[in-house]
Amino acid sequence: MGPFCVPMATNANKTLITIGNNLRRIRTESGLSQEQLALDADIDRTYVSQIERGIANPSILMLKKISDCLKVGLSDLTAGV
Repeated sequence: MGPFCVPMATNANKTLITIGNNLRRIRTESGLSQEQLALDADIDRTYVSQIERGIANPSILMLKKISDCLKVGLSDLTAGV
């Protein structure tokens, strides 16, 4: 492996954790519980929890749906990735 070749899993994990942290911060700043966000986005609360913990790998369409419910841009959820 060359000096700029980082294993994919490491980058993916960091990306998912960053998105999850952004989601948790924005959601709590908005005063929403995981349950309320899940109801608004028509998804399961456990899925919101998995995204916030960096376990789930949500699709772009799912992140767009969540960002619309939070009234923020998709770029706010992906900031820092």
